Amino acid sequence: MPALSSFGSMLSTTAPRMSGDASQQDRIVRITLDERSVVRRSAEVEHERAVAIYDLIEESKFRLVDDGRGPYSLHLSIEESRLVFDARDGQEQPLRRIVLALTPFRRIIKDYFHVCESYFSAIKTASPSQIEAIDMGRRGLHNEGSELLQQRLEGKIELDRDTARRLFTLICVLHIKG
Repeated sequence: MPALSSFGSMLSTTAPRMSGDASQQDRIVRITLDERSVVRRSAEVEHERAVAIYDLIEESKFRLVDDGRGPYSLHLSIEESRLVFDARDGQEQPLRRIVLALTPFRRIIKDYFHVCESYFSAIKTASPSQIEAIDMGRRGLHNEGSELLQQRLEGKIELDRDTARRLFTLICVLHIKG
């Protein structure tokens, strides 16, 4: 397995603010995505990625169970068909590496991509009620993916619903292949 520090292509975003209070400690202040496997992305996907990262850095609830050494720098990658959460402290010192099988996420991600394609096509030509119906399905799949993520991370990482939703978005971005 390649070391995360040797990413060939990375996207990294950092939040400058830090505080000593607990709510400021239990959060993500930097995100790095291993994008070596990403071949192509549409403008819509790139926008979703940027928004998810911005929102995570601005407001997140993320805490390693039994570890109060936040705020956290999170490196996300897919290695050998596994999802890797490499949590580090603010000085980039490794804290915990959590590896999850991607298999439980595959159906949801596939369905989510399909509905997103329908949604982005619909916003160009469909009626508002058709767009709303597709968007409800899209949000439902997104919720399902984020709930699965929370379940899979139970006992390892504490995160709130919004943080799980944004992380699920980034997992989908990492999952895109050409």
